[in-house]
Amino acid sequence: MDVVLKALEFEKNKITPKTTNERIIMVRELKALILELNEVYKVNKDTSIMDIMKRLTVDKKKVEKRLKGRPSE
Repeated sequence: MDVVLKALEFEKNKITPKTTNERIIMVRELKALILELNEVYKVNKDTSIMDIMKRLTVDKKKVEKRLKGRPSE
């Protein structure tokens, strides 16, 4: 359950990435957390873990969207 506490701590500290490098690091950390939580979820089937994963995924998508920028026409 150390992963769950780590994810909650990450969620609580809401760091806003200012540079591209910080965004890349944040996306990698979020991806790693989500994958670790998924492994725990496969064993426990706890709905609270799924809720945490969903919230982290939303944050990850926001940062990824910012990294990719606007689509060119």
